[in-house]
Amino acid sequence: MSLSSKRRIKMGKLDDKVILITGANQGIGKGMAKLFASEGARLAIGARNADKLQAVADELTAAGTEVVSQPTDVTDLEQVQGLFAATMEKFGRVDVLVNNAGAFDGGRIDEVTTEGWDNVIGVCLTGAFYCTREAFKIMKEQGGGRILNIGSISAQVPRPGSGPYVAAKFGIWGLTKATTLDGREFGIIASCLHPGNVAIERRQESDKESDQEPMMAIETIAEAGLAMVSLPDHVNFLEGIVLPRDQDYIGRG
Repeated sequence: MSLSSKRRIKMGKLDDKVILITGANQGIGKGMAKLFASEGARLAIGARNADKLQAVADELTAAGTEVVSQPTDVTDLEQVQGLFAATMEKFGRVDVLVNNAGAFDGGRIDEVTTEGWDNVIGVCLTGAFYCTREAFKIMKEQGGGRILNIGSISAQVPRPGSGPYVAAKFGIWGLTKATTLDGREFGIIASCLHPGNVAIERRQESDKESDQEPMMAIETIAEAGLAMVSLPDHVNFLEGIVLPRDQDYIGRG
């Protein structure tokens, strides 16, 4: 049986859902793209690294997934609008937005540069706002939709030396709650997934002490994301915290 025939059978949890994922060129975003595609989703993917993004798009297309792929810096409003416009041109709707694009810069608070602060807040928070605003307009017109924000346990229990990232992820949780309140009358749901340590590419290659802690696979956090976006339309999995069993979290400080 061909891949196209398999897709016509409609057996996935996300059959024909149009899902837009930012930061989809690697890590959690790539993992979710691959898993959601295997569940029947049609995908729009964006990221700053054009070569890596194209490689993901090629892999998804080869597996029979319909894909819109467009290099996108989420801190650039015109590029964000361009990604949504390309998605609407091909698919005519956006059922799910995954705000996954991220950046990190740290150090003791008196050592954090303005440039580092602006980059992290810009990618993790302002970029998520830009994408949320565009998605909200579309979802409002089509009668509903779902937004999944990728937060962090840093928004619950911060680490030292991570001020910009902590501030951004606290903001993401606030944006989630504000969005789901504003979206209620339009059938729009917003949720937030807070991962613990995930063995993304950067951390697999790192010798930092924090990157030697217990880790979970990218595929594991992708499964958590699937659980949150595949619920019935009237149900919101508002907040999820997923972490390795042995990672310090409760009691961390």
